[in-house]
Amino acid sequence: MLAFNAIENYVYPDHARIDRKRNLLSVASNISLIIGTRGSPLALAQTELLIVALSSTHKQFEKAYSVETSIIKTSGDKTRYQVLADIGGKGMFTKEIDEALLSGKIDLAVHSLKDVPTQIPHELEIICVLERENPCDALIGNGLSNISALPNGSRVGTSSPRRRAQLLYLRPDLKVIPIRGNVMTRINKLTTGEYDATLLAFAGLRRLDRTQHISAVLAPEDMLPAAAQGAIGIICRKGDNKVFELLDSINHPVSAQCVAAERSLLATLGGSCNTPIAALAEQTNNGDMRLRAMIADPNGLKLFSTERIGSFNDAKRIGKDAGEELYLRGGKDIISN
Repeated sequence: MLAFNAIENYVYPDHARIDRKRNLLSVASNISLIIGTRGSPLALAQTELLIVALSSTHKQFEKAYSVETSIIKTSGDKTRYQVLADIGGKGMFTKEIDEALLSGKIDLAVHSLKDVPTQIPHELEIICVLERENPCDALIGNGLSNISALPNGSRVGTSSPRRRAQLLYLRPDLKVIPIRGNVMTRINKLTTGEYDATLLAFAGLRRLDRTQHISAVLAPEDMLPAAAQGAIGIICRKGDNKVFELLDSINHPVSAQCVAAERSLLATLGGSCNTPIAALAEQTNNGDMRLRAMIADPNGLKLFSTERIGSFNDAKRIGKDAGEELYLRGGKDIISN
């Protein structure tokens, strides 16, 4: 099994695919490209990663394209200190950006794919997934090596139902307390003594150059990540060949198929942002896909997990099959409560 390294990215070279596209822009000139994104530091860092990928793949990109970044304030950004599940869930970070795409105000949108609902407007599509960063969760806490190292009764700050359920399943003694705000806001709440520890996505910390705050990167066996965590997705209007041809060469097929399997599982289970669901698809050493998934009671009283191994060509079917199993084994009751 290929394990995600805490520091190194996976590298899946596809040189032939890139070489075919290197001269795509040689005949283009001064084409306007408006990229829509949220205004958070992480969203802007991810937008920069997209621009860097395009510039490194297309040698004429900077000359051929006039790039503009359009910062769009979403409903989720306007209510930063409320628990997401209480104000509308994942769509709160995408609705206004979707509207800008549909109206033609922007040409494409950059998203953390774990924030994107499984159902998006039918006129739009996820056209590109950049190479995925380490998808695991990071534990932030003074000198802590893992969850078991937390002192009895520790106060752990997280507003993620997925993290809460897995924490309490492993450690019923912990006090899990809601927390919101940007990365540094959450980290600062530890230094002021409001919490003993918190969990954040490793990918976000790395992209913000904040890995120095990490006490430990949690293995999937200890904390299975959110579906599509660590993946950056690019959404555009269906049929926009200009954008499709530009982005096709930077799409990372392995990452895209892994995310497709995880999102298929989410779509099959349904549920809401209050439902603790986790999923991680990876490439095995022999080239197959391994999908691990779980659904849990919000208080960690019950946890149901499953695993699938199959072909990357069957990514969506693998996710659907795993989701159906979890639904029948106990997910139905969890979702209905």
